[in-house]
Amino acid sequence: MPSTAILREAQKLYAIGDRLDTLADQHPLVSEALMAISGSIRSNATLLEVLVVTKIGPPSGSGPAGA
Repeated sequence: MPSTAILREAQKLYAIGDRLDTLADQHPLVSEALMAISGSIRSNATLLEVLVVTKIGPPSGSGPAGA
């Protein structure tokens, strides 16, 4: 089902955001920029989830992709 594939991609984006947060902690010189990029990526993941729910409908029996 297309919604499952899109939600899987949203999960991957959340994980990328988490990894960027970790890198931000390790690299203070670029920390602010990495945090901003991380937030943007998470926002896009959320938009994908909203798109699925509003246009396709959630896959049966599943919770939010970030859960």
